Amino acid sequence: MTTDYCCKSPFFPGVEEAAVAGGAAGAGSPSVPDQDVVSRLSAAGLSMCVSALGSPARSSPVSAGSEHGERFSRKVFVGGLPPDIDEDEITSSFRRFGPLVVDWPHKAESKSYFPPKGYAFLLFQDESSVAALMEACITDDDKLYLCVSSPTIRDKPVQIRPWRLADADYVLDASMPLDPRKTVFVGGVPRPLKAAELAMIMDRLYGGVCYAGIDTDPELKYPKGAGRVAFSNQQSYIAAISARFVQLQHGDIDKRVEVKPYVLDDQMCDECAGARCGSKFAPFFCANVTCLQYYCEHCWATIHSRPGREFHKPLVKEGADRPRAVPFRWYNALGSSKQQAAHPSLPKPAAAARLF
Repeated sequence: MTTDYCCKSPFFPGVEEAAVAGGAAGAGSPSVPDQDVVSRLSAAGLSMCVSALGSPARSSPVSAGSEHGERFSRKVFVGGLPPDIDEDEITSSFRRFGPLVVDWPHKAESKSYFPPKGYAFLLFQDESSVAALMEACITDDDKLYLCVSSPTIRDKPVQIRPWRLADADYVLDASMPLDPRKTVFVGGVPRPLKAAELAMIMDRLYGGVCYAGIDTDPELKYPKGAGRVAFSNQQSYIAAISARFVQLQHGDIDKRVEVKPYVLDDQMCDECAGARCGSKFAPFFCANVTCLQYYCEHCWATIHSRPGREFHKPLVKEGADRPRAVPFRWYNALGSSKQQAAHPSLPKPAAAARLF
């Protein structure tokens, strides 16, 4: 059974938003300014660092683009902070750009006043504050820096890393339709990685990439550490999900991430087209290359009682579009213990199916 699928907003939201506008856990370890950068900036003179705070001449090429309609997330990464700087001092250092909140991972649980790993996130109230911050930065090797002081360190260059909203989506081949059924979920994408960079890496590895997207949170539109890649052909799609893990290497980024089929939650069963499940959407997807189909509970039990398929594991969609493998209880699906006796190769009623 085959079905034609078109691009819809739940799968490729950034692409559709761009069209309407007129055509447009796991993250990796955050990068911080290395000692070489600090040395170069210090060698240039701390006076330059201080005077640059109000100098548009030293603004980055990215910030200059903001005057031409480019938009940025209100959440900004700042790395390489002085080890003795606390939350109040960080807030004071950046308050001149506008109202903000300072945050870092597990801040509430740790109840710490100091960023434990030397980086934090600035959550500005207004997007214009991000533009003002970028204008105040100095540039070194296409990276933005601002000098920040702590009780024991004066004018330390820290990295400022804004997120440009346009970097969340990239169409590599506009001639190909975007098919959600040839799309993979990439978990653990390093947050600095742009959609264009993800597309190029996956295309180099598997070929046939027509689109890549970085998942962002709905409020701040900042990367969540995951992405999607759509392929133009089944061969490339199968190669990607068969690999299961891929090494993302780009610039300073070098991280092993997980690749899974992108699971949809509005698909009918590919076997019965809803006839055996009251026309409800199919809850299970089989990622084994011998299947690659959506199943209702009844059809899953029927198809996967066959020799060689009894240990396939169903995937379901969970929060943040993340596919998750679940155990399948054959007893409930098949209706009675008699069918367990009729199929001795099936797992026991309460047993979970093994990985395919």
